[in-house]
Amino acid sequence: MREDRSMRTWPALLLALMVAAVVAALPAATALDGDPGGGPGGGLGGGPGGSSPPSPPADTPVPAVGRAWPVGLRPSVIRGWEPPATTYGRGHRGVDLTAAPGAPVRAVAPGRISFAGRVAGRGVVSVELNGTGDPPLRTTYEPVRATAKKGTEVAAGEVIGVLEPTGSHCPASCLHWGLRRADAYLDPLSLLPPWLLGRGPSRLLPVIGVPEPEARTVP
Repeated sequence: MREDRSMRTWPALLLALMVAAVVAALPAATALDGDPGGGPGGGLGGGPGGSSPPSPPADTPVPAVGRAWPVGLRPSVIRGWEPPATTYGRGHRGVDLTAAPGAPVRAVAPGRISFAGRVAGRGVVSVELNGTGDPPLRTTYEPVRATAKKGTEVAAGEVIGVLEPTGSHCPASCLHWGLRRADAYLDPLSLLPPWLLGRGPSRLLPVIGVPEPEARTVP
């Protein structure tokens, strides 16, 4: 009895389709939390041809190069950084900061805009930070409508976009701020020095020991 050739090839075809589906899902996981992985090549892989440079050890210290909060003077942290147990595991790859729609979004440190566009329908801006090693640190901001173009050099505190009213995963409006070095997610709050982390709104204090100016009568 001749064996039906289609019956022999069906299991192999099914296995190939399953593998293709898993591979197709990996870029979406890389773009989780909106970071396009936008290195110099701008692709999801982070570099030319989709390849990424090797990540440094997880305990590599993050330099406190931040000189400004991305929104406001001292926004509240709605949700902190929760590193996933595995590369594509569940977690929170950044921090969520309180901010109203239309609020200006600023670069926290000097760098270069490495990505300004949309990922999965959300506006995303990425800034590659100057002097932070090889591969350099990269901050991401979403949902943000970019006002600076890719390749633009920006200073700390410079406005790079405005917060969009939709696209946030928070119950209320917020900015999702992320930090990466190659494929490794890091805590973006570690970029800020202690004096900036603990700084509250500015207050006018009374001047002690300085005499008040005499009142003058205008003729």
